[in-house]
Amino acid sequence: MIGKTIDRLSVGDAAEFCKTVSESDIYLYAGVTGDFNPAHIDAVYAAGTFFKKRIAHGMLSAGFISAVIGTRLPGTGTIYLKQELRFLAPVYVGDTITARVVVTAITLDKNKATLKTTCSNQDGTVVIDGEAIVSPPKAPKS
Repeated sequence: MIGKTIDRLSVGDAAEFCKTVSESDIYLYAGVTGDFNPAHIDAVYAAGTFFKKRIAHGMLSAGFISAVIGTRLPGTGTIYLKQELRFLAPVYVGDTITARVVVTAITLDKNKATLKTTCSNQDGTVVIDGEAIVSPPKAPKS
């Protein structure tokens, strides 16, 4: 099963993915990426920062956007071409993050779609705002 091909996309199409960030998510992300910044994994260090407590890696939440694009819209077979991100607010352990993707433009002849990408927490605060350009899957040849 492939995702939506370019001819099946419409401006305004949207999809979401929601996840509560856990302690294990942060430690697993640090282990996989090698990003052991103490702002993410050391409570004593983090207490002395601007945020006053540990924060999740920004790219962990950005990964939720990738989950939407790769599994929901356009979906399986989609290739990321570009992603711009602005990190607007911290994500803490226990925050529930909703990643949302909205189709804002379609370039049919180049098989490209432009997507507004956001992540918001349980209070509705936008923590990441951005834009992606993707190449949706192509229809299988018969």
